[in-house]
Amino acid sequence: MAVSPPVCDFGAPWHDFRLPGTDGRDYGLDDVKGPNGTLVMFICNHCPYVQSVIDRIVRDARAMQSAGIGVVAISSNDVAEYPEDGPRHMKAEADRNGFTFPYLYDETQQVARAYGAECTPDFFGYNADGALQYRGRFDSSTRMAGPQDARPELLEAMLQIAETGKGPEKQTASMGCSIKWKRA
Repeated sequence: MAVSPPVCDFGAPWHDFRLPGTDGRDYGLDDVKGPNGTLVMFICNHCPYVQSVIDRIVRDARAMQSAGIGVVAISSNDVAEYPEDGPRHMKAEADRNGFTFPYLYDETQQVARAYGAECTPDFFGYNADGALQYRGRFDSSTRMAGPQDARPELLEAMLQIAETGKGPEKQTASMGCSIKWKRA
């Protein structure tokens, strides 16, 4: 079922974490934040919305990193119900797609809940002070990749944040598969 999270709550603070990465290291916010901003994205391996743009995510992450923006991806899905989203498969996904950013596993789902993540992909763009400035979509793609020349909304927003400290006032909410929460 497709879910659209709310649009940006400007100025909301980021949330620290300590999570294991696919490379065997643990990462916290201090390890991934950039001097000009930070992108925290919630993704997973099986979601068609993520898969339709994963190559573009990797491409744009490189551009962001070159601009001093830290980038991190987190998977928070219930792996008992969705084993393809587990750590072993996450490592294969990161390797296959050439991730240049840490891909972290949120087993307890506490990080996703702290951020208010609702779907995959869900993007949280912060300025250098850790204030939320973007919570919009990647581009106009949906379950199917949009045109190759689709406006790179996330990249443009993050570069604007890196330069000015503020995100665009007009943002279109992301859309994707709901996070697969564990049963209580």
